Amino acid sequence: MQGQPRSVLLNVATHLRRHVSWAKVQMGPADPILGVTEAFKKDTSPQKINLGVGAYRDDDGKPVVLGCVRKAEAILTKAGVDHEYGPISGLPDFVDSSLKLAYGETSSALSAGCVAGLQSLSGTGAVRLGMEFIRRFAPLYSGQVPCVYIPNPTWGNHKNIIRDAGLQWKEYRYFDKNTNGLDMEGLMADVESAPSQSVFLLHACAHNPTGVDPTAAQWAELSTAIKRKGHLAFFDMAYQGFASGDPKRDAAALNKFVADGHRVLTAQSFAKNFGLYGERVGCLSVVTDDVNTRKAVESQLKMLARPMYSNPPIYGARLVATVLQDPTLNSEWHREVKAMADRIIAMRHALVEVLRTLGYTSEWNHIAQQIGMFAFTGLSEQQVRALQERHHVYLTADGRISMAGINTKNVDYLGHAIHAVMPR
Repeated sequence: MQGQPRSVLLNVATHLRRHVSWAKVQMGPADPILGVTEAFKKDTSPQKINLGVGAYRDDDGKPVVLGCVRKAEAILTKAGVDHEYGPISGLPDFVDSSLKLAYGETSSALSAGCVAGLQSLSGTGAVRLGMEFIRRFAPLYSGQVPCVYIPNPTWGNHKNIIRDAGLQWKEYRYFDKNTNGLDMEGLMADVESAPSQSVFLLHACAHNPTGVDPTAAQWAELSTAIKRKGHLAFFDMAYQGFASGDPKRDAAALNKFVADGHRVLTAQSFAKNFGLYGERVGCLSVVTDDVNTRKAVESQLKMLARPMYSNPPIYGARLVATVLQDPTLNSEWHREVKAMADRIIAMRHALVEVLRTLGYTSEWNHIAQQIGMFAFTGLSEQQVRALQERHHVYLTADGRISMAGINTKNVDYLGHAIHAVMPR
């Protein structure tokens, strides 16, 4: 605009200020879990306990790097691997290993070449890709974009992911507050009443946030009902191996559905069971009818991933593939993931025992009966606030506690703190 009068330049600048502005952007709400962590960090009490974050800690409250992962790192360093771009669909060795871990080495669906797989940005990215795939291609068989049914309660990010993928969600009954267990009757009724060919998001094991899983018999009943209604089952499997300590057992519900003929979607995460939280290692898979359909699905998954993030990070995927494909490291991983699961199970029983010594009989047994990273205590918001303000114990407002934050050094204090906030 060389040669223009100063008044013209000022008018242009004013116009830009008036129309190019972010002043109307409002502050977003704080993440409830991260808010708990921030409050914990500010607390100066030496007795403070953080039961909010969903990351494993050892008995000293420290983060853990698995021994098998350290050895895999050494192998990759010695091999002098590069840091070039990986394929859009991820590292083939990683995807193959992930599918075998989820569906089993002897899976007929895998051996028939019917399972499409794509490396994702951990479990979150796998769920998001799966929802994008459903929005785009589910109408081809249902004639419309289906509603996604999610358990009440569920992991808080599920709703955000489904919404941002352009889908609608509704809740199905899951947790029974009266028993601190599964509301199987309500769940089955909601499966039956949902419009045919809806999507049901299921936690494969270690339900987050309740720690309540269906029994094998209940999973079988659920599989029959979902198949009868023509619903699509989408398994979110963030804790394979981390729940019971046995990866095969933790994938039993998924593989029951596959054996029953469901064309499931599965989101895998390697954050918890490998301790690779920051590496964002995951996999999305889709069980299809035949090899040609699998190839078509994989091609479309790549087309969804390309404009979203181009291609996934390769370092964490290399670590997982190295561990799973090496018999010695694989065996070590099985031992280590079982040790993590066993420690959490032990802390469940230890907390219940402390509460029992304080005069409770069966009121807290549900903590030992639940499974996985989290426990749903049944504590009210008022009791949660009292724990934080008077006893320096931090957990989410719904009463969910991360069992990984409990250890032999703080379990007695925690039990007494819970007792102190209970009504007399």
